[in-house]
Amino acid sequence: MPQLPETIEIRPCGPLDTAIRPPGSKSITNRALVCAALADGRSTLAGLLASEDTRVMIDALRKLGVAVGIDAATCTATIEGCGGRIPAAQADLYVANSGTTVRFLTAMLALASGTFRLDGTPRMRERPIGSLIAALRSLGVDVASEQNNDCPPVRMVASGLKGGAATIRGDVSSQFLSGLLMAAPYARSPVSLAVEGELVSQPYVRMTLAVMAAFGVAVDGADLRRIAVPLAHYRGTSYVIEPDASAASYFWGAAAIAGGRVTVEGLSRTSLQGDTAFVDVLERMGCRVERGADQITVRSGDRLVGVEADMNAISDTVQTLAAVALFAEGPTTITGVAHIRHKETDRIAALATELRKLGAGVVEHDDGLVIAPGPLRGAAIDTYDDHRMAMSLALVGLRVPEVVIRDPGCTAKTYPEFFADLARLTRSSHL
Repeated sequence: MPQLPETIEIRPCGPLDTAIRPPGSKSITNRALVCAALADGRSTLAGLLASEDTRVMIDALRKLGVAVGIDAATCTATIEGCGGRIPAAQADLYVANSGTTVRFLTAMLALASGTFRLDGTPRMRERPIGSLIAALRSLGVDVASEQNNDCPPVRMVASGLKGGAATIRGDVSSQFLSGLLMAAPYARSPVSLAVEGELVSQPYVRMTLAVMAAFGVAVDGADLRRIAVPLAHYRGTSYVIEPDASAASYFWGAAAIAGGRVTVEGLSRTSLQGDTAFVDVLERMGCRVERGADQITVRSGDRLVGVEADMNAISDTVQTLAAVALFAEGPTTITGVAHIRHKETDRIAALATELRKLGAGVVEHDDGLVIAPGPLRGAAIDTYDDHRMAMSLALVGLRVPEVVIRDPGCTAKTYPEFFADLARLTRSSHL
C-alpha cells in the first residue's frame, strides 16, 4: 500500500472529462470471503479489493485455518473452503476498525468448536455489537462483550450454532443481520431471524442475500422483517466482485463540483450495491446522469440546487453529498442516518465541525444535518481516522483553494490508491 505524507493539499481544477473503474467493493469482498471460507470446495474471487478491511478479514480467516491465496497482480483470491467446519480451536483475532470483519466473524465463529477472542483499535472498542451478541446467545452460543459494554473485545466459547429463533436490532447496523444470515445455513436446526425496529441500510442486506445465492444458498428475502434461513452448504465457485459504489460516489461528486463529465465503469442499474443510487440524488440537484449497461456517467448541469434527502439506504455516501452541498444554491437537508454516529467516527458531528471550517452553516440533528452554503474558504481538514471523511472532503479542494487533508493515509482502510487516482483524474493534488 502507498505511503502518504501527513497532509495533502488539493489543487482546484477545471472541468473534468474522464473515466475510472474504482477498486472492488469492500462490502462484497468481505461477504464473498466469508461464504467462500465456509463453502465446500475451492472458490476464486476476481476483482478483490486490497485494503486494510479486506486484509484483516483474510488474516483472520488464515488464523482460523482457512487457506487463502492472493495474487496481487491480478486482484484475485483463491480460497479452499472448510465445508462449514472451522479448523482452528483457538484464535485471538485482530480486526483493526473493520465493522464488517468483527460482525461477520463473530457470527461465523459460532459455528466453530473452541475459544476465540476478537479485538481491534480503540475506536473499534466503542462500536456496538451487543445486539449481535444477544441474538447469538438466543441461538445457543456462549459469547460476551469482554468489558460488559456491548462493544468489542468479544469472547466466545463456541460449540456450534444450535439454531431456532432470534431477534436482531435493525437500527444500529445492518451488519448484525448480514453476519447472522451468512452463518445460519450451518446451524444444527433452521434459523428464523426477526428484525426489531427500523432496518437501516437495507440494500446491504439484499447484497448479502445475493452473495449467498451466488455461492448456492437461496434465502427468501422478500420480507426483510422476518427471514427464515434453510440448512444448506455453500458451494465453491468463481465469483467476480463489482467495483466499489461508495468509492464511485467521490468521482461522481467530483463531476458535480468541478464540472464536466466522469464515467464510472463496471457499475449499472442492476449492481448489487445500493450506493449507485447516489447518482439519483445528484440528478435531483441538477446533474445529468447517463446509465449504461456497464457504466454510469455524471455530467454537471447549469447549476446545483440544494435538496432534502433521506440517506438511510445509502448512508456511506452522506459525506460525499455534504461536500457537493457546499456548492449548491440553497440548503441541503440530510435525514435518516442516526446510525452513522457509530461508524469509524461520529460522522454527523465530524461533518458538522469540518464543514463549518470551510465556511458552511450547519445545523446538526440526531439523525442528520442541514447544510447551508456560505462563502467558502480553504481549511486544514481533520479526518478522524475515517477514510470517508478524507475522500469526500478532498473534493471541496477541486473548487476551493488551500484545502488540506490531514492523515490522508486513513484511506488505506478501503481505497489505498484514492489520492493517486484523484490526482491522475484531476491533476489536482500535491502528492
